[in-house]
Amino acid sequence: MTVWLVGAGPGDPGLLTLRGAEVLATAEVVVHDRLASAALLDLAPADAERVSVGKAPGCVEMDQDGINALLVERGRAGKRVVRLKGGDPFVFGRGGEEAEALAAAGVPFEVVPGVTSAIAAPAYAGIPVTHRGLSTHVTIVTGHEDPTKARSDVDWEALAHGGGTLVILMGAARVGDIAARLIAGGRSADTPVAAVRNGTRPDQTSVRATLATIGDAHVVAPSAIVVGDVAALDLGWFEHRPLFGRRVAITRAREQASGLRQQLEALGADVVEVPAIRLEPLAFEVPPLDDCSWLVLTSANGVIALFDALERAERDARALAPVRIAAIGSGTADALALFGVRADLVPERFIAESLLEAFPDPASAGERVLLARAEQARDVLPDGLAARGYRVDVLAVYRTVREDPDPAVLEQVRAGEVDAITFTSSSTVTNFCDVVSELPTPQPTVVSIGPVTSKTAREQGLRVDAEATEHTIDGVVAALLDRLGSVA
Repeated sequence: MTVWLVGAGPGDPGLLTLRGAEVLATAEVVVHDRLASAALLDLAPADAERVSVGKAPGCVEMDQDGINALLVERGRAGKRVVRLKGGDPFVFGRGGEEAEALAAAGVPFEVVPGVTSAIAAPAYAGIPVTHRGLSTHVTIVTGHEDPTKARSDVDWEALAHGGGTLVILMGAARVGDIAARLIAGGRSADTPVAAVRNGTRPDQTSVRATLATIGDAHVVAPSAIVVGDVAALDLGWFEHRPLFGRRVAITRAREQASGLRQQLEALGADVVEVPAIRLEPLAFEVPPLDDCSWLVLTSANGVIALFDALERAERDARALAPVRIAAIGSGTADALALFGVRADLVPERFIAESLLEAFPDPASAGERVLLARAEQARDVLPDGLAARGYRVDVLAVYRTVREDPDPAVLEQVRAGEVDAITFTSSSTVTNFCDVVSELPTPQPTVVSIGPVTSKTAREQGLRVDAEATEHTIDGVVAALLDRLGSVA
């Protein structure tokens, strides 16, 4: 087996390399730093051992010798070990020391480079570290050592003479002294400086100054500090996204959350998952459909559960050939399409009442409809179809149960540290209110997927600030954008 030294990148989980994601997906042990995004750990198998060895100021969970010994021990045991490190393992990441320890012990290893904050943080702040006419080279240096001590491994005067772009990592606490040494070495006091804190993360901030003023600019760690003419450029994009600086809580089941999360993160939001429900499959068999006229599906979850049952019975989409299919919502219809099935009826509004309005009258009394849905759901459809003369069989294909979210995330919500909360079903509302108990004052913005969910939210005492016009995840995102865009 092998130990992989994997660069996790500077914070944005989307910057993990494809190779990094591949080896994480097969890991048996993940030895990880204090990562900017815990989402990366979710890429490892659920049963993989996760060992935190992160360091923070004044707090070291495991020293470097201990980390080296752990990697050797797990590697010798024949485990597939991923050492997940922030940034790039070979750029001030002490990955070289870990590789030396593994090589000395005869343990095979592989290095998976990562995106270093020295390049990524400036890029996310709109600063190219090289730029035609301004800088043809870049030097990356640590500022972690004290530049005023008697002996320094960093020749700041030589760096001052070297010109080009200088990127200083781990130098926030000593930036004033470093700037003074660079000025003393010949760099102009007017040289532009930019400090990018938490680069590539949703809480990224940038400070612009000069060598003469950066010491008083309140630079806070962790910051990538850029010195040189390129630091005057402001080709900003990351901090200009419409939801940048907003923290949004999503309450969907964890297995459903990725699509909504990805859309919101692409718009700049800091997304926290507060899964209020969990989906549990039910044991069922798909009954014969020969005497059935319609199959009604109310959600993508129901579609997946239905086809899982067909697969277990060694059947496929051909089993649905005798029936016409009605789907509530484009998401349900899209899920059907993934299995090669096109819905015959999708109502204009993605709620049960709209489907009833669009549903044709039965050709004969007692015409049969099979309704596949969650175990607990409103009776609008079965009661309404029965009143129209249909014989309705309800097939429960999954259930939603209350989930207990991460207590630390719940505390963020209770403390008023989220700007908005999204609800995509009535069950997410009721279960969320049960686990949170009470929202702070003023209440965060509440965005609902549709009128049924909004009604439940109001019954729970919530103020609904925005409701999706189209009752889909895209509609929720649009409603959130409209609402937060109008709030100062």
